Amino acid sequence: MKTILAASCIIACISLCSFINAPKAKWISLFDGKTLNGWKVGNNASSFSVDSGHIVVKGPTAHLFYDGPVENHVFKNFEFKAEVMTQPGANSGIYFHTAFQEAGWPAKGYEVQVNNSQSDWRRTGSLYGIQDVKEVYVKDREWYTEYIKVEGKHIIIKVNDKTVVDYTEPEVLQRSKGQEERRISSGTFALQAHDPNSIIYYRNIKVRPLP
Repeated sequence: MKTILAASCIIACISLCSFINAPKAKWISLFDGKTLNGWKVGNNASSFSVDSGHIVVKGPTAHLFYDGPVENHVFKNFEFKAEVMTQPGANSGIYFHTAFQEAGWPAKGYEVQVNNSQSDWRRTGSLYGIQDVKEVYVKDREWYTEYIKVEGKHIIIKVNDKTVVDYTEPEVLQRSKGQEERRISSGTFALQAHDPNSIIYYRNIKVRPLP
């Protein structure tokens, strides 16, 4: 019996050590810095272009959806980060757990706000309409990092490594009419062109899938 218990303890220890020491998944780039290969946009496709290693967002309302091979563009648990720069008065957003739409505001998934000075009071890092941020943590015309982590029902949003949203979706979720799909599920990412007066730049767009 002692031999069996000792063997069991050794196996359990090895398993635990393997789990603790298991290497984390690597960050994977979703944007090659040169083209919009792996991305898909419906109406107003001219609102997105590539210049000098970054995505330029400028033009009428449109959404650029990741449609590439990483995870077959379906993500559930993940870490996501992108470097962003806004021009004064710009508004944009980063959607997750969303799905391609030809036009209109994406119905599925959550939006993380990109807005440092536009008239909408919900500022950069807001989980839009769910847990909003009023403070301005970064400036226009400066690159900053926007980070999103989803694990189960838990969402963390950071701006330049500062946590600005820590939200857990309730088990019993009630959303208003038209917002029913604002919930944790799975899906892709999308970048938003909000309006013709908004100019935003994105670069180093990466994801790290989580179990």
